Amino acid sequence: RGASKLALAVGISPLVIGLTIVAYGTSAPEMAVSVQAAFKGEADIAIGNVIGSNIFNVLFILGASALIAPLIVSAQLVRLDVPLMIGISFLLYALGLDGSLSRLDGALLFTGIIAYTTFLIVQSRRENAAIQAEFAQECRDGEAAAAGGWVGILGKLALIAGGLALLVVGSRWLVDGAQAIARSLGVSELVIGLTIIAVGTSLPEVATSIVAAIRGERDIAVGNAVGSNIFNVLSVLGLSGLVSPRPIAISQAVLGFDVPAMIAVAVACLPICFTGYLISRWEGVVFLGYYAAYVVFLVLSAAKHDALPLFSATMLYFIVPLTALTLAILAGRSLRLVRAGSPAPPSS
Repeated sequence: RGASKLALAVGISPLVIGLTIVAYGTSAPEMAVSVQAAFKGEADIAIGNVIGSNIFNVLFILGASALIAPLIVSAQLVRLDVPLMIGISFLLYALGLDGSLSRLDGALLFTGIIAYTTFLIVQSRRENAAIQAEFAQECRDGEAAAAGGWVGILGKLALIAGGLALLVVGSRWLVDGAQAIARSLGVSELVIGLTIIAVGTSLPEVATSIVAAIRGERDIAVGNAVGSNIFNVLSVLGLSGLVSPRPIAISQAVLGFDVPAMIAVAVACLPICFTGYLISRWEGVVFLGYYAAYVVFLVLSAAKHDALPLFSATMLYFIVPLTALTLAILAGRSLRLVRAGSPAPPSS
């Protein structure tokens, strides 16, 4: 809350706040858990946490938020941020083809988050006068909130320091607890990372996006999910790769299914966001349905259940093609409307 007000005080738009301040803040648990796991050599948890969180952020968080209120998608998200999310998902796949994420790979990813954040802030500061006027009142409110003097600033810094300390301790407990659960149930640490840890570390994103949707701050609701996914790959895995004493192993199971699933989810975001620059309620239901299917697949696969082949075949040969065809038709219709001179989408 305080970071958002300070950002508004210097004239940064709510979309950029959602993509940076809010997204990075709500991704702090992913950062703490993955860095902790990488440092301890628990590669499956470090990787699974990020991939599982990214899938959860799009399918569950955007789906649940869209059920509350159809989410307006800005032109910037469609033209820049969602394509970037898709691009870095492919980049992670390419970097993992050699079976590990090296320190050099981590440095490359972390450089990316610095460049992306700098670009967003510079771009936001250069917005035209009309957009700046739109946020003028919010900026004045932010300036008033930021004017609490040194006592207020020190108080916020103390809260941040305390929160970070608790986050580090909590992340260590979460990793240790997840490992114990995996061993007792005979489930792999990868599955635990993709599900329990991924959902647990994504709870701040759930709260933030749903509250933002309820309050009508739809730029923050969508920007938080997309920005968190970008941050998770570039910053969380980047820093994890830098601090890990050895290259982070990426298993063939992750490259064969989980990373492609993350890429597919990111790619599906583009036509859904492009259809009228709106994520409607029925599209939110589709997202939630796919997340439920993903979790069911992981559970059936971990248990080696007899129903797995039938479930996989149904998803692969019926549900997925039908959804892809529907999205292609809707995207084509929206493209024709844009070319025909329909009203311009929101710019921020």
